[in-house]
Amino acid sequence: MPQRPNIVFIMADDHAAHAIGAYGSRINRTAGMDRLAADGMRLDNCFCTNSLCSPSRAAILTGTYNHVNGVTSNSSKFDATQPTYVSLLREAGYQTFISGKWHLGHGGVHDPHGFDRWAVLEEHGTYHDPEFLTPDGRQRRTGYTTDVITDQALEWLEARDRDRPFCMLIQHKAPHREWEPAERHATLYDDRDIAEPGTLRDDYVGRGTPAREATMTIRNDLTDEDLKAFVPDGLTDDEELRWKYRRFITDYLRCVAALDENVARVLDWLEADGISDDTIVVYTSDQGFFLGDHGWYDKRFMYEESLRMPFLVRYPREIPAGSTSAAMALNVDFGPTFLDYTGVPVPGFMQGRSLRRVLRGAPPADWRTSMYYRYWVNRDVAHHVWAHYGVRTDRHKLVYYYDEPCDAPGAYAGRGSPEWELFDLERDPSELTSVHDDPAYADVVRDLRIELRRLQAEVGDTDCARAPQDERAS
Repeated sequence: MPQRPNIVFIMADDHAAHAIGAYGSRINRTAGMDRLAADGMRLDNCFCTNSLCSPSRAAILTGTYNHVNGVTSNSSKFDATQPTYVSLLREAGYQTFISGKWHLGHGGVHDPHGFDRWAVLEEHGTYHDPEFLTPDGRQRRTGYTTDVITDQALEWLEARDRDRPFCMLIQHKAPHREWEPAERHATLYDDRDIAEPGTLRDDYVGRGTPAREATMTIRNDLTDEDLKAFVPDGLTDDEELRWKYRRFITDYLRCVAALDENVARVLDWLEADGISDDTIVVYTSDQGFFLGDHGWYDKRFMYEESLRMPFLVRYPREIPAGSTSAAMALNVDFGPTFLDYTGVPVPGFMQGRSLRRVLRGAPPADWRTSMYYRYWVNRDVAHHVWAHYGVRTDRHKLVYYYDEPCDAPGAYAGRGSPEWELFDLERDPSELTSVHDDPAYADVVRDLRIELRRLQAEVGDTDCARAPQDERAS
C-alpha cells in the first residue's frame, strides 16, 4: 500500500494574492512562497464562499457552506464537534495538530476538536509575546507571533510519532490589522517606492450605494492605531491619501515578509527531515484583502481582491512543478481534497469537490464554471458593508445587495432598497462600472439570475436563511 501523504496546511489571515510574487505582485517579493509555487501548482481562480475570517475557516474545515456549518458571521457559535476533515483524518490514524489562529471561538470560548494537540490564539491574539490556549491551560511564549507559531509547529514535528502520517495546521495571525511588523523588518521598504493601485482614488461612480457607503477607506477610516502616527500638518488631500496608503501598505508588507520567511523555514525543515516528497504543503489565506484597491482596506465584498484567495500547493509525487491552473476552486474544496489524497472517503455532507484531478492538470469534464458567494452580515458595525450574495462565472459577476434582513423586514426602513451589480470581467477587470441596467446585457442578466437560483438550490441556501444582526470587527 502506498504511503499516505502528510499534510502541512499553512494559512495566513487577510493575505491578498496580489501581495505574493508568484501571483505577479507589483509591490513585494516572496521568495519562500514563490519557491512553493515553483515546486508545485498555483491556482489562479481560487475563491472563498464568504469573505470573512470565521465563516471562511468554518467552510475550510467542514467542506460546507456557512448556512450549513452555522458560521455566517464572526459572532456565530461554531459547533466544533461537527465532523471536519481534520477529525476524519484523526479517526483514520493521522496525528493532528494546530498552531496559531483558530478564530472560531464565541464569547471567548475556543474549543478545537479533532486535534491530538492544539495551541491557539484567543481571538486575534497579539503580534508580540503571544499567549496561547492549550489543553493544559494558557501558555505565553516570548517573541514575534509569526515566528512563535512556526516554532510550535516545528517542535511538534520533532516530537511526533514517525510511524504515522500527520496533518498539521499552521494558522498565522499576520497580516491582520493592525499590522505590527517584527523588529527585524521595522524599516523594510523605507527606501522603496511602492506602487499605488490604479483604483486608489476610486469615486464609486458606476456602482451602487453599497460601495459608496462602506466605511473602510484608506482616506477616511484608518485609525491612528492603524497608522501608528498622526497625519503631518500641511498636506493636501491627495498628499494625505498617499501618506496614509504608504503607512498602511509598508506595515502590511512587513508582516508578509515574516510570513514568507516562516514558509521557507517549514520547507527547509521538511527537506532536512527527508519527508518533502511525502508531504502535501499548502499556502493560502482565509480570504483576499483590499490593498488600497477601490480606495479600501479590509474585505467582505464580492469584488475580486476580496473574493480571491491565494492557493499554492506542493506534492512532488503528483503535482507537476511550476504548473498553474485556471480551474475554479473554492474553500469548501480543501477538505475533500485532503481526504481524497489520504484515501479517506469524502462524506456526503461535504459540499465541495476534491481538487486532486485539477492539481494533476486534468480537471474533470464536468468541473464547475460558476460559483456561489454569500456575505451574511447586515449593516455590520465594523465597516457598514451590506449583506449580499452573487454568482461569478469565468467572465461575469452578478451581485444582489439586500439592505435589510429578510427575517426582520422593515428593520432598516427608509435606508435603501435592494440593489444589483453586474460586471463584465473581461472588459472591466477592475469592476468600475456595473452594466446591470445596460440593455445590451439583458440576456446576461437573465441567464445569471437563473444560474444564481440554480446554485442556491444546489447548496441548499434560501433568500431568507437567518442572518445574525451582530458583528464584531475582524
